[in-house]
Amino acid sequence: MKKVLLIFLPLIFISCSATDSQTKKEIARRAGAMEFNRHVIQQKNGRSQKITDFVREMPLEQKIAQLFIENLDGNVRFRSYETFGDMTGSGDRTPLVAGGYLYFSYNIAPSREQMRAFNDSVADYCDNFGLIHPFLCVDQEGGWVSRLKKLSDPLPSNEDVAANFSVGEAYRIYSSQAEQMADMGFHMNLAPVIEVCTQDNRDFLDGRSFGNLSQVILYGRACINGYENNGISAVVKHFPGNTNTDPHTGLPEITLPKDELEKSVESFRRLIRANPSAVLMSHARTSAVDPNLPACLSAVWVTQILRNEWGYDGLIFSDDIFMGALADNGYSPEKAVVMAVEAGIDCIMISEKRFARAAAVLYKKALSESDFSARIDESVIRILKFKEKSGIWSPEG
Repeated sequence: MKKVLLIFLPLIFISCSATDSQTKKEIARRAGAMEFNRHVIQQKNGRSQKITDFVREMPLEQKIAQLFIENLDGNVRFRSYETFGDMTGSGDRTPLVAGGYLYFSYNIAPSREQMRAFNDSVADYCDNFGLIHPFLCVDQEGGWVSRLKKLSDPLPSNEDVAANFSVGEAYRIYSSQAEQMADMGFHMNLAPVIEVCTQDNRDFLDGRSFGNLSQVILYGRACINGYENNGISAVVKHFPGNTNTDPHTGLPEITLPKDELEKSVESFRRLIRANPSAVLMSHARTSAVDPNLPACLSAVWVTQILRNEWGYDGLIFSDDIFMGALADNGYSPEKAVVMAVEAGIDCIMISEKRFARAAAVLYKKALSESDFSARIDESVIRILKFKEKSGIWSPEG
């Protein structure tokens, strides 16, 4: 027995010593990780406070300008056609520049070099007047919705990508598109569509969906990551869905029972975990949830479900408030902008080249109602946090 003890006791001591050493290293490693995390959180909190302080000092008209995404004129050199005075009724001739700009086909220059020069001119214009740079976005979904088809590599539709490419190949396709878009000076892509294709929306989507729920989740995540990891912010759309009624001309009515409606939005609930920069709301009304209001004007869909229940903290866009779905159903742009802000929308899309008239309604209301003004501040803080994260703007100037 003594021999046995002599043989095994040292091994036991060695084992304990190794375990102690490993434990100490692990403790030190964890302590280091915790300290690093605390440092990151402190930095993040510090940046957040700087932005909050910056917004607190911003003139109201500058805050309201940040809420809009509008179209712009031409593709050679940028200029604004409105002033702060057009919004406020004052004599202020400061150019009115939106928080973001949406490019249509006539805004796309003939070459990549010319496209970059036009986008650079937006930044130059803002620098000349000491204005916050806007984010520049485009609909580059793929297939027939490809604004940059003459300047970028061919981009198949979502339906074609899911049918003909692996998830890894899809990620590389979208990564390459992102690199090309960023090189031309864009910041954001209004894509991907992450609605599941059904008989109720197939004709309207027309190849813009990846397919069934499994395909949408797999390929949607590849698309989001491909863009976000390569300098282009992704905007998933159109939440909570559409029907075969084109919202440009009519108001989509989703009549699914509540349990089926919840299943139909599962792709959105799952994919916002991939942290897309923005979610774009649809104009659809849902009979089972807040049935009287289009989703983009519904505090239930925007704030209660997307923001609070699902915990999404990125930007929330309206769809174009000039679409027939709103304009022809009792929601004029001047009425819709107020309802959108009250619902929790951060960025109001307007396809016109001027937005001072709609902005003036918000300006007047914010002057007289402190709660409404505070609601605007929430969105402006979120917008500027996005712009800082994307390298578009800094509170230091």
